Amino acid sequence: MSATKTGVFHAYLLAAFAATTILAGAAQATTVYPLDRATILAGSPFDFKVELNKQVKPEDVKITVNGQDYKTVLGGEAQFVELEKGKDDKALGSAILLRGLKISAPGDYKIEVAAGDETKSVTWNVYETAAQPKAKNIIFLLGDGLSVAHRTAARIMSKGMIEGKANGRLNMDDLERMAFIGTSATNAVDTDSANTMSAYMTGHKTAVNAIGVYADRTPASLDDPRVETFAEAVRRLTKKSIGIVATAEVEDATPAAVVSHTRNRNDKADVVGMLLDVKPEVLLGGGSAYFLGKEVAGSKRKDNQDYIKQFQDAGYKLATDKNELAANASVEGNLLGLFHTGNMDVTLDREFLKKGTVDKFPNQPGLVAMTKVALDRLSKNPDGFFLMVEGSSIDKMSHPLDWDRAVIETIEFDQAIGVAREFQKAHPDTLIVVTGDHTHGVSIIGTVDDEKPGTEMREKVGTYAEAGFPNYKDENGDGYPDKVDVSRRLFLSANNGPDHYETFRPKLDGPFVPAVQNEKKEYVANEQYKDVPGAVFVQGNIPKSGDSGVHAVDDVVLQSAGPGAEGFHGYMEQSDVYRVLADTFALGAKQTN
Repeated sequence: MSATKTGVFHAYLLAAFAATTILAGAAQATTVYPLDRATILAGSPFDFKVELNKQVKPEDVKITVNGQDYKTVLGGEAQFVELEKGKDDKALGSAILLRGLKISAPGDYKIEVAAGDETKSVTWNVYETAAQPKAKNIIFLLGDGLSVAHRTAARIMSKGMIEGKANGRLNMDDLERMAFIGTSATNAVDTDSANTMSAYMTGHKTAVNAIGVYADRTPASLDDPRVETFAEAVRRLTKKSIGIVATAEVEDATPAAVVSHTRNRNDKADVVGMLLDVKPEVLLGGGSAYFLGKEVAGSKRKDNQDYIKQFQDAGYKLATDKNELAANASVEGNLLGLFHTGNMDVTLDREFLKKGTVDKFPNQPGLVAMTKVALDRLSKNPDGFFLMVEGSSIDKMSHPLDWDRAVIETIEFDQAIGVAREFQKAHPDTLIVVTGDHTHGVSIIGTVDDEKPGTEMREKVGTYAEAGFPNYKDENGDGYPDKVDVSRRLFLSANNGPDHYETFRPKLDGPFVPAVQNEKKEYVANEQYKDVPGAVFVQGNIPKSGDSGVHAVDDVVLQSAGPGAEGFHGYMEQSDVYRVLADTFALGAKQTN
């Protein structure tokens, strides 16, 4: 492209982008990012992209913001892409891209794009926050896949129930401010953990599998239009510390969304680099396989970068088991804890049954211990902190319909909430937020009573008055049932899943594997469970390409307590939650200089 044409295009582009409305143009349905109705934190950097459905010349594109040429409002280095290509080298059309734009003045911005006879307009809302922070600290606790049934089952299994009243309360039960949260993605009513947590952490909804970006049409996963994450905003504007704690791989969707930008949540090796870029003061979880060079046994990287060394060179102390975690609890400097090559074992296996991979990783800490250490480390910063804690495997055990493990994970998650609540008592300038990223289609149907006569397990299911109450006990007072395989236990069931055998029993030999692949690459019921006495074949209701249950579209429940919690009420989109977090830290306060 000639220098003259480039200059003309840059002039058009800067003016149009100046106000946060996006372009229009292209054959049938031009796309502008950020999308229509986007809400944008004042001063927060974001990328602007227009995708045209035909090839045009730069001088044919005109962009205005609130009727003005973009360069009077924005500025930035514009890139004109003459022709974008998709899979199989398919021609897609021209595109315009501006990186790292900021809009400081609050208000509504209408972006209008014209390219030939095609036009497109979107409207954004740029908002400021409170002038002064409402809280010094935020603890954001997320139960992945946390549904109402998980909460109810955790309360009954942990506390017991007599004559229709629970014998105790969960820690989350006493968080007084509540809201229902809508979880849908920009491209689907049903959703995954990547875009849901991304909405919480950026204030922008995005597509399934995307984190910290608007998912564009090109195949490359790391070049999509970016939006700033909450951790990046905290780094840019404050001296606060940042902590990430998860029982999953630290590169998994939820922890990754605190800092990362990718169209594909499986870019885990790249996420490690993004974690190092932001440098959270505390980073605890699994996933060491993506920190190790490819020559190291067990590595999942395709290069020889040693990120453990790079983190250590950046001043991090390393912990690889719960003893080293405890030893580093009060040591100065940043802390990296990697306790498993993959996802950490779930509580039922790690603490009680010693199944899963506990024989290979016998000394893994739990979520409670990790949360305590993180709070101890982060609270040393006089300016405060942001801590994200994920109970990762509520979801990971709900997918394979392993409800006992999922509920025990919920109890552990609630105990981590208890740690946060104790911290809040001593530090009342702390906002606690507890929520899920999405739900599962699971409900408590009644009980399964082994004492009922006969061998057919289906006939041992009690509903209504026949259900009675389960007989879990917690004689040692640790908050967990002493046994999950009691004679009368909760019966949970999903509204979706693959073909499988329902055994009506806890899976004591290891996590449930409901379906396996046949020679046609279809998932069929795992016959390992066929001969369990009384097992019942359950016809699946999802495509045969699926091996486990899927997420539900139901709203999630958010609960909160502390300064700033009044911002949560009624129905909210997940992207609205970011605004409350930003307001609590005054990240969009009006700049006077």
